[in-house]
Parts: sequence; structure tokens; C-alpha cells
Amino acid sequence: MTLTIISHTEHYKTANGQIVGFGPTVMEINSLLKLFDRIVHVAMLHDGTPPAHAMAYQDQRIEFRPLPAIGGLKMTDKLRVLGQAPEVLRQVKKAVAESDWFQFRAPTGIGVYVIPYLMCTQKSGWFKYAGNWKQEAAPLSYRFQRWLLMHQKRKVTINGHWPDQPSQCLTFENPCLTETELEKGVAAFQTKKPITEGVVLCFVGRLEEAKGVDVFLNALKKLPDSILKKLDQVHVVGTGPEIARYENLMAGFNIPVLFHGLLSRVDVHNIYAKSHGIVLPTQSEGFPKVISEAMAYGCVPIVSSVSAIGQYVTVDTGFLLDDLKIETLVKTLSSFLDLTTETYQNMGKQCLDGVKKFSYASYGEHLKEVLL
Repeated sequence: MTLTIISHTEHYKTANGQIVGFGPTVMEINSLLKLFDRIVHVAMLHDGTPPAHAMAYQDQRIEFRPLPAIGGLKMTDKLRVLGQAPEVLRQVKKAVAESDWFQFRAPTGIGVYVIPYLMCTQKSGWFKYAGNWKQEAAPLSYRFQRWLLMHQKRKVTINGHWPDQPSQCLTFENPCLTETELEKGVAAFQTKKPITEGVVLCFVGRLEEAKGVDVFLNALKKLPDSILKKLDQVHVVGTGPEIARYENLMAGFNIPVLFHGLLSRVDVHNIYAKSHGIVLPTQSEGFPKVISEAMAYGCVPIVSSVSAIGQYVTVDTGFLLDDLKIETLVKTLSSFLDLTTETYQNMGKQCLDGVKKFSYASYGEHLKEVLL
């Protein structure tokens, strides 16, 4: 049985000609070989050097078919998405015709015309909406795609559970952990440095205001000295056009703030293994995989309560921000840094138990409901 996946996932070609793609998506697709004999991934091929988090597919039964790298915030970018529609639809039509099933990963710019095309096909398939299902101020194209998915009959996997979600919309956890990683996480938590010896925090994501980097770094600078002395170091993983500004902002800060740039999956997990908390005061997400990945290492989340995040992070496993003000995060960070060893240990153990549903194995079992 063959599955065609259509997405905007970034792919690159290495110096030796090997195709590599965005690590978390590649890992998820690798896991689907337990349900399908062959997978064709129709996605975007970018120029340039592959980032550190890019990975190769693990099996030759996964075939990558390139789409032009289109998309962006500028009007010219949006026009190019429409201008490339004939080529994108030609590739999609060819791949879907050769397959038994399709999966389209939304929201993305090409979704405005690929979703209507797929709605008109007779092929079996489902849609994955990986963004914030309840985002009120979503871009027009995202709102249109969400409206389309609500008014068609094929199954749609979404983040979170909502009272008014249509019957074809199924709540799914975003998979991101292997069984081996779950085991490593437990072992790392058991040997993690006690918080009384200095707390380690991390941030993982794009370095931009929407992800909450500004709020986080400015909150650190406003922590009272009596609280700040309990902090050992801060790891910032990710990059963005304003990384130099963030580095300058924290220059001379009393506590080491280490900017790592992009790291491989293994190196990011090593950061989780030694961190006590992950801070992500993001403005809009579905459910960021970095939260569940960090929780797998007993890394307590200090996160915004947007979309489905509050349905998984509770008072037993983390801290939810009431708003995204610097003062609010200062207060929350102070509460976290004041935790007793016993309370932190209990929260960490709850994190370890709660993330089992985010494993690829759990996802595969759940996905069988879609394939019935």
C-alpha cells in the first residue's frame, strides 16, 4: 500500500547529492512505514546548505519528489505561490494517481488550491492540520483552508479537543518521540543535577518576537537578584534574522546565556537532558513538538496558554502563562526557581508519564482509526 504525502516541508541536497529534510517531519514519516509499504513525499526543495536539524530518510521505500520552494510573507511570495499552481498540481496529481492513500499537511500556502483538488478526487486520504485550530487572527489563506476542511468529509487530524469541532476532525497528539528516546529521557531525569545546585533553563525555536524570545530574555533581566542567584545558565537553541540583537541584549548578563544556533536532534535532546525547565511564551502554536520532547526528559514547561497547549500542560506538569507580559513571566519564573526539590521531582515525573502519548508508536496505533 502506497501513501503520498504533500507538504511544504523544507528539503535540501547535501554536497554528495543526498536529500535531507526537516528532522521532526522526516522522523514522523519514517514511522509511517509500519503502516504503509511505500511513501512518496511531494515537498519543497530549497537551495543552500542544509541546516543542522535536517535528516535523511531511513529507508529507500520513501521517495522524495521536489516542488519549487515557494511561500513567504511578502506579496511577491504569495503571488509566486499562485503562479506555481500548475506545476504543483501536476506533481500532486501524478503522485496521488500512483498511490492508495494521500495525506496533505496544512496549513500552507499551496493548500488554497491543493485542498480543493484533493477534495474532488476519489482517492482515499486524510488531512493533517498542524497549526492552531482555533487561531482567531490567522492569515486569510489559513482561515480558508480551515473552512474547507470543516466542510468536507475526509478525516482531519488536529491539535487539541474542541467542543465545536466537526465529527470528521479527530484530536491527535503531534508525534515526536521514539521508544528509545523515552527510555533515555527517564534515565536522564534520574541523573539530572538537583535544582538546589543551580537551575538550567532552555528555549528552543525560531528566534523571533512571535515565539516569545523578547519576552523571555527581558524577563530574565528583570528577575530580582535573590531569585537570579538560583539560576545557573540558559540555553537558547535556534536562529533568526535578529539573533545578533538578542546576543547583544544579553551581553554582560550575570548568568551565562548560551546561543547555540541550530542544532541536530541529538544535540537538542542533550540540552533537554540537563535542563530543568523549557520556556516558550509563544503567541500562536498548535502544539509545539519541543514542549513534549523537553517533557520527555523531565524538563518542566513554562509556556503560554494558546491553542491546545493548556490541554496538555497542567498545574501538575508545568506553568501556564496567563498573558505574554514580561511582568507575568518574571512572576512565573520566580515561582519556578523557588520550587523545592520534592515539588520539582514530582512535576518532572508527571511530565515523563504524560508524554508517552506523543510517541510514534502511539501515533501509529491511533492512525489506524483514520485508515479504517
